Amino acid sequence: MTQQIPSTEPELSGVRNFRDVGGLPTVDGRRVRHGVLFRSGHLAHATEEDTAFLDSLGLHTIFDFRNASDQKLEGPDVELPGVRNVNLPLSDPADGSEFWKMVRDGEIEQLREILGGDKGANRMIASYRTIVKDRTAEHSQVLHSLAEDSVPALMHCAAGKDRAGLSIAVTLLALGVEREAIVTDYLESNAKHRRYQVRRSNSSVAGYSPEVMELLSPLFDARAEYLTAAFETVEETWGSVDAYLEQGLGITPEIRERLRERLLD
Repeated sequence: MTQQIPSTEPELSGVRNFRDVGGLPTVDGRRVRHGVLFRSGHLAHATEEDTAFLDSLGLHTIFDFRNASDQKLEGPDVELPGVRNVNLPLSDPADGSEFWKMVRDGEIEQLREILGGDKGANRMIASYRTIVKDRTAEHSQVLHSLAEDSVPALMHCAAGKDRAGLSIAVTLLALGVEREAIVTDYLESNAKHRRYQVRRSNSSVAGYSPEVMELLSPLFDARAEYLTAAFETVEETWGSVDAYLEQGLGITPEIRERLRERLLD
């Protein structure tokens, strides 16, 4: 069984990768309720029309997984009246800051050195594994909040692909959503109108040459192998999803049931 994608989506001009994850099927035949869980890229560049649409969603909480470096680069989210904004950085701004500066500013020889071969993809896999193992407190806070009072909720990072993608995946695991459907939703971030727009200091043709874009692609793609690495880390570290949720995140069966009541049809 695969994801049911809504037939219409809003065309947000200043917010990338927005979508409602409603409709995803669970292993016991239920579905994620529409209008309660959304995901996107950052909201810093939302237009007036985008902001009006976001305001119409009746959001309770926005979870922003960007770190201070991201927020400095992109700017703060637009403010929505009455919406609680929770910043839970899932990556350290000091970790990899030089790497990401190189991605923006580096010449082709430097990019070959740091990204050539499988280096780019391996970096992403390592990042996904690290977030799953080291950010249990943050993921626990998100799930506890959703179970208590935080829906409708929007989760985002910079591109809405990696940190938000993992947090959405963890939430969907807790709801019992089919693994295939979680991966299908994750891969939707590759759609042309969703993808993060790469910005480099060298705005010339050379700065965006086919070789440069090929070297950068592992960083900006949503690849099933990345999310699979996260799932494998859960099983290698805790033994099962149930153990990860209960022992790693402190999500008891009672809390999972409250989550399901709030987020499933």
